[in-house]
Amino acid sequence: MQSALKLAEKGIGAVEPNPAVGCVIVKAGQVIGKGYHKKFGGPHAEVNALEDCRTIGITPEGGTLYVTLEPCCHQGKTGPCTAAIVKAGIGRVVAATTDPSEHAKGKGLERLRRAGIDVEVGLCEQEARRLNAPFFKHVTTGNPWVVLKWAQSIDGKLAYAEPSSEKRWISNEAGRNDAHRLRRRVGAILVGINTILADDPQLTPRPSKGKKPLRIVLDSGLKVPRACRLLRTVRLGPVLICTRRAAVDANPQYADQVRAKGAEVLAYEGDAERPDLKFLLEELGRRGVQQVLVEGGPQVAASFLRQGLVDEMCVYIAPKILGAGGTAYIGAPLATLEQGVGLRHVQVRAFGDDVRITGLLENTPPA
Repeated sequence: MQSALKLAEKGIGAVEPNPAVGCVIVKAGQVIGKGYHKKFGGPHAEVNALEDCRTIGITPEGGTLYVTLEPCCHQGKTGPCTAAIVKAGIGRVVAATTDPSEHAKGKGLERLRRAGIDVEVGLCEQEARRLNAPFFKHVTTGNPWVVLKWAQSIDGKLAYAEPSSEKRWISNEAGRNDAHRLRRRVGAILVGINTILADDPQLTPRPSKGKKPLRIVLDSGLKVPRACRLLRTVRLGPVLICTRRAAVDANPQYADQVRAKGAEVLAYEGDAERPDLKFLLEELGRRGVQQVLVEGGPQVAASFLRQGLVDEMCVYIAPKILGAGGTAYIGAPLATLEQGVGLRHVQVRAFGDDVRITGLLENTPPA
């Protein structure tokens, strides 16, 4: 099962909104097949593992199939995995955890039992549920998984203070490439209007590998420039401007001009200067967005943290001290938190001299 979990990790960033799944088939004490879900719409892990057996010329009949998630029993973009497992003559199936989806919920496992296959559930369950925590959250709550990401110097600065004609990055190229991998994993990328005004970002994963996440701007005053890169590149991915209803009513012509660029204007009720984040996340969940990457500046980060809306944090730290040459100090808005924010399941990885720290928020419920 540990091998199956490592295989499943290979699919992260390519299979969403499906879960990442790995599968290993064992017979007579030997591994005879391996597979994982490689891309959305493609064959599932179980089918790939069974095909691996055929490739090396060994029949899986009577073998044990280890899989990180309950096999599907419904017809989707691919056929039901339970049918393939039964047809192959597998004698025993060990699943790490059940699938909480409405079309599953133990139905796949029951289908295998009815076919006379010995079924066990629960091996490495916590690891399997953590691997697909965004999938489990969206299925069980309807809301997306929120990843908060930023890059900083070791003295907590997010940007250089002096503008430059040449783009200057806090993190190195390897770290930035990893951040693009993270962009390919999610269904939406979110920033505040200040980031648009200061950096004019495109907010697309590069290389895209076919991914076109929804690009969201929190813009309570409807100030997004019509000539910004975001509105000039709607063909590269949909754009949503989240603003106040009052701002739209005050300048309906401007809202229409933004829509004419191909962007959607989503208005929330109320007079609050800060966007209604819970309203936005619920709306994204209804649209099927499973994961949101928050890349905004310190004010946006603090808003998500204060409201307890962050599930996962990803921070890139460069070995630089910017001092007065840096700005957007992350500590200032976060100092307003009543309590400190702690992480669990922390992982540290080096990208050259830079370091990435990831972890789940302490208040994130177990998957």
